[in-house]
Amino acid sequence: MKSIYQALLELEQNSKSAALCTVVKTSGSTPRHSTSKMLVFPDSPIIGSVGGGELENQVVLEAKLVIKNKHAKLIEYKMTDPAQGDVGVCGGQVMVFIEPIIPSPLIVIIGGGHVGKAVAHISKWLGFRVAISDDRPEFCTPEANPDADIFFPIEMKYLPDQLVITDQTYLVLTTRGVSTDIEGLPALLKTSAGFIGIIGSKRRWAETVKQLGSKGITREDLARIHSPIGLEINAETPEEIAVSILAEILMHHHKGTGKPMKEQP
Repeated sequence: MKSIYQALLELEQNSKSAALCTVVKTSGSTPRHSTSKMLVFPDSPIIGSVGGGELENQVVLEAKLVIKNKHAKLIEYKMTDPAQGDVGVCGGQVMVFIEPIIPSPLIVIIGGGHVGKAVAHISKWLGFRVAISDDRPEFCTPEANPDADIFFPIEMKYLPDQLVITDQTYLVLTTRGVSTDIEGLPALLKTSAGFIGIIGSKRRWAETVKQLGSKGITREDLARIHSPIGLEINAETPEEIAVSILAEILMHHHKGTGKPMKEQP
């Protein structure tokens, strides 16, 4: 069986979440000592143990809530009298710290041209993991986009087959036009992507909505898409447009308002 530390590394590489449960304090008779660890996944077997039995069952249930809510918990369990709701009869007490392990956000730029390259550069500078996808292989290489960590030289509609897209995935479409978006968006809308944004004018987006609607895409799905992507700063150059795009992504990620600081209460 792989170690907890090996599994933690793979979580980041595969953009998956889990909860790390650590016994941080014990007193009296307890099944495991302090620093014992267990890694809990949303829908797969655990690695490690914090004591087995009802104690471990309760910790697993709490861990899955932590994964969902992304908030750590410190819980103390008594092990004296199960009739009073305790988790065992050993006679001691166990304190367990449960922390969510959430992968770093991944920005996937679909379209590796001038704007896509600028978005990749600023995204990397801001600390995001960065992927480039483009059906034109010459735009999807380390030479063309040196700031990307991963490359997917495929059509947009095949991206979900090659990449695990989660709520920590931000999809930025700096694509060539409406036809490209119409072909690829239905597949992206079936994923749990945390953010989907498309570059372009309001007219381009209106035409995209019209054509997607004729293909049966619902209004609820279309409401997930941010288009035109970016905050209004009258951006013109690829670098300025990238700043506008990343500003909206950061606003979404940190649940900001986008208002000038002087207007904040």
